[in-house]
Amino acid sequence: MSTHRDGAVAGDAIVAGGGSVARAGDLAWDRAVALLRAADEVCLACHVFPDGDALGSMLAFGQAMRLLGKRCVASFGDPFTVPAILRFLPGQRLLADPVRFPAEPEVMVAFDAAGLDRLGALAPHAEKARELIVIDHHASNSPYGTVRLVSPGAAATAVLTETLIRLLGAELTEDIALCLYAGLASDTGSFKYASTTPEVHDLAGRLLRAGVRPDVVGRELWDRAPFGYLQVLAGALGRARLEPDAVGGLGLVWTTVSRADRAATELSYDLLEGVIDIVRRTDEAEVAVVCKQTDDAGWYVSVRSKGRADVGAACTGLGGGGHRLAAAFTIDDVAAGLGRLRQLLEAQ
Repeated sequence: MSTHRDGAVAGDAIVAGGGSVARAGDLAWDRAVALLRAADEVCLACHVFPDGDALGSMLAFGQAMRLLGKRCVASFGDPFTVPAILRFLPGQRLLADPVRFPAEPEVMVAFDAAGLDRLGALAPHAEKARELIVIDHHASNSPYGTVRLVSPGAAATAVLTETLIRLLGAELTEDIALCLYAGLASDTGSFKYASTTPEVHDLAGRLLRAGVRPDVVGRELWDRAPFGYLQVLAGALGRARLEPDAVGGLGLVWTTVSRADRAATELSYDLLEGVIDIVRRTDEAEVAVVCKQTDDAGWYVSVRSKGRADVGAACTGLGGGGHRLAAAFTIDDVAAGLGRLRQLLEAQ
């Protein structure tokens, strides 16, 4: 598959929502609209272990495609399990197991995946797609896809997805708006991160006018958990370690949650998403790290910065990626991975 860099977005926006995301005459956006309008079937994929932005954007777009009369299938790589906190999202009837995903799609759209490897088991399908439209807002996005709608200035992939839905002329139904709002709220930290611009609030307002209830979304994403989560969280906080001299004296706090920790309370891996939000509150640490062991015994490392350290660059150096303030990578050995992370942060 050929790759292109012509999807960089700049100029006056036709649709605002966290930065200029499209402009009249932009060839990448025009080509994406033309391909999608001409397609009979559109195949959608988002990154493995999907978060609210990835799954919300994909489900919103899938529902829009159905409204436009397109056949549509959506999936994500193994493990093919919708995270518990996202099971309230509408449109999940579109989801299909990766084994049922077309091997060589005519038109495929990848959501919120900074690189082909983030598509997991669906990466080979993406490589064989005749046309691959990439919709993403990660600064670490690698140049893959035949049409690239990539804007690191956008607050969420949901912003770009809403733009494309509007350019295609699809109706903004309550269900589509709910999925987009979940993505927008997730990646802005419930509208408290620096990416929350006036345009973000304008977009949120449009979604609310379509019928979204923010109290329902907030409860599902942040305000509920099984009792076992409290026990696992208590263990993670008890193991937390503060390194005040790390990151050039700015401080590092880190902890781990092993597979055995979760097994004690039968807590599923996907429910660990919020642990980093508690750990990152530490006043004495610029950078927070949570190492979470997956069901296959690997480690997924979530990293957050308060603004003075670029954790996106550090995680990219470890084979991961993300944003300046929020990023991640995977490792097999916690001690080695943390050691390398410290070195990369010190070198900034």
